[in-house]
Formats: sequence, structure tokens, C-alpha cells
Amino acid sequence: MIRSVQAAQRLDSRGHPTVQVDLTTDRGTFRAIVPSGASTGANEAIELRDGDNSAYGGQGVQKAVSNIRLVIGPALVQSGLKVDTDQRMIDCLLKHLDGTKNKSKLGANAILGASMACARAGAAHAGIPLYEFLRRESGAKKPFVMPVPFFNVLNGGVHSGNKMAFQETMIAPVGASSFTEAVQMGCEVYQKLKKVIVEKYGTSATGIGDEGGFAPPISQPHEALDLLVQAVSLAGYSGRIKFAIDPASSEFFKDGNYDIGFKDDKPNLQSSKQLTDLYRSLLQNYPIVLLEDPFAETDWDSWTEFNKECPVELVGDDLLVTNTKYVQEANEKRACNSMLLKINQIGTISEAIEAANLAYSFDWSVFVSHRSGETTDDFIADLVVGLRTGHLKSGAPCRGERVAKYNRLMDIEADLLGKGEKCLYAGSQFRVASKC
Repeated sequence: MIRSVQAAQRLDSRGHPTVQVDLTTDRGTFRAIVPSGASTGANEAIELRDGDNSAYGGQGVQKAVSNIRLVIGPALVQSGLKVDTDQRMIDCLLKHLDGTKNKSKLGANAILGASMACARAGAAHAGIPLYEFLRRESGAKKPFVMPVPFFNVLNGGVHSGNKMAFQETMIAPVGASSFTEAVQMGCEVYQKLKKVIVEKYGTSATGIGDEGGFAPPISQPHEALDLLVQAVSLAGYSGRIKFAIDPASSEFFKDGNYDIGFKDDKPNLQSSKQLTDLYRSLLQNYPIVLLEDPFAETDWDSWTEFNKECPVELVGDDLLVTNTKYVQEANEKRACNSMLLKINQIGTISEAIEAANLAYSFDWSVFVSHRSGETTDDFIADLVVGLRTGHLKSGAPCRGERVAKYNRLMDIEADLLGKGEKCLYAGSQFRVASKC
């Protein structure tokens, strides 16, 4: 039984306030800290902010905290729902308490914190790890599959101060034999990349963006990819590490065109066709295996046209916002073949699982993601294993809030192997891990 639910305002990785929830049962107190995004989709569940410019420039979350203390907490205590068996009913109650389509009344940040804390408590009450609790909630099969980590090692877009329009350039160690080896490979390439950047641009160019990736003075995607080719080669992993790109194109879409010079003094407008040609050129010349948000969330026609002959995983983020409504629409329009899963886009763990399972039913992939405003909460590490998604992105192998997820995943791998339980590494099969 839930005895009490408390909340407090704490900080995310950018120094912005976020919500922390402490849920107490007769087994102890279980904590969750909610992430926050910088590049956000227009249809995401609403993150409730105070708007009081006298504190944190209006970014405070005391309203959300108060909603947990005065509304959500008492309702959960009075409900009598059991954390080990009633996660879906708990999440339904949270949605009902809010009563809006986008969780704008109580705030998705308040609701998600309670949902995450309940899941942690549920795992403890069931006497199982969180990843096993989430596996049972989702109905995923065994054996467990450890994901390929997609490390965002070069930052751009709204995540950094350089002139690169594309937000993320990632490396994926698909040729590793285990998750632990994949982390080692990613870390070694990251350090080689730092040396390459110093040699080419000087020490001052090794500043990092929101997600721990370097942000050197580059502006073109081929410049970023050339840096990765060199770093991977120097680390001795050519052929074993693939690349991925997240342009986050909604951020530079305006009046039907894409301004890939939006961070520069000179606009560089591209039509959808010109941008398509750029992507196709990059796919032909570099070992790219995943492309996320290549077009804006409202540019459905470009998504559908590109997907007709897309040779790689085509991931919808702003397009889908982890919402079954938009996943359904994208499937009907044949707009993409993969869903990015961000738990704070939808607001409850049950709804996130429902969206993932719907994507799987369409024979899509599911790609779990952190947010630019992250916390040290490692919930999504258990989620990616529990849902068998086969890959996740949690930033560079740098900054505590990013590394926390990678460390947790290495702990999970060691835990499974230590118990003698079969444990696969997704590797080159990351797109179809749910079927392995």
C-alpha cells in the first residue's frame, strides 16, 4: 500500500528546476526525478512551469510539486491500489485526476514522477529488478537483450553554441560482443575524437553541449561525419562502429523551407527535396544506420516520400511524441519505421509501454531516449532492457547524468550474467531486438 507521496523542486542537468517524487510504502521510500527537453515536439504532454520570472526565470516547478502534494499524493494513498500489480490502474488514475488530453492541468512532469516512483516501488514489492517488472508490464519475451548504445558525441542544433544545424551526430558500436564492450568502444572513440578536434581546431574547441558531445566550430554534417571517421579509425574500430544522425529538423523549419544556416548570420534555405538529396548523399558516403527527425513534425509528405526508399531506420520523435494517436497516423501514412520513446513526452509509464507495443505491432523499431535536460535518475536503462528495444541514446560517455544510464546498463548485464541468465547483445540486430 502507498503510505505517502512527497515532492520537491530539484535541478536537471542544465540547471533548470525539475520534479522529484518520493513515494513511501511499507517496503521503503522510492524516488524518481523527471527529465526535461530543450528540443520539444508541439504535441508533447505539457510540462508545467510556474511562469514566475522572479524565480529561475519563470522555469520553476513549484506548481507541479504542489499538485503532487495536494492532489496526486492523497489520491494515490486513498485509492488502495497496489504498486506491484496495479501499475496500469495507477496510471489511469493519474490521467483521470488531470482530465486533459495533454496533462496540462496537473503537469506531465508531476504525473510522470509519480508513475516512475510507483513502478520502482512495484518492482521492490514484487521482489524483482525494475527491468523485470517493466518486462512483465510490457509482455516482452525472454531472453533479455542488452541494447546498442548510440553515443551522441558531436552536439549541434539547440543543444550547443556552434553553428551546426543538425542536433546530434552519434556513434553506435554494433560490432561489440557485449554492452560492456560497447561502452569501452564508445569511450575510446570519444577520447580519440577529442584529440582529433584539438589537433584540427585547438583546445578551446573541445567544449561540450547539453548531452556531453563536443561542439567544435563546424557547420556542415559532412564535417561532423569526417571527424567521426577519423576518430573511429584511430581507435581501431572501423567497420565495427556505425553512425546515426538526428537533425531535429523541426527546429529549423519555417514557411515550408529548412534553414540549415539558422545558427549563422547567413540563412541557408533548403527545400524538402534539397534536404532529401543531402540525406541520400550522406547515407551513400558514410556508414549511417539510423536517421531521426529528418523532416519537421508537420511535413508529413516529405516523411512519407523519403520512407518509400529509405535504406536505414527512420525514427519519428517530434512526429510521434510517444503517443499512440500519432504512431497510428504515421503508420497509416507510411511516414517512418521506428518510434523514439521518451517517457516525459507522454507522461506515464503505461502509456509509453502502450505506444512501444503499438509500434511493434506495425513491425517498427523502438529507440529509447533521454532528454537534453536530464537527471541522474537511470529509469530508462531498465526500460530499454525491459521492453527489449535493442538500442537507446543517452548522450556522450561524459557527464554524470548521461553516464548514470550506461553504468546502470553495465550493472544489469553483470547481474544477468551473474545469475546465469541468458543475455544477448543486440549488435547489428538492434532494429529487430524485440523479435530476437
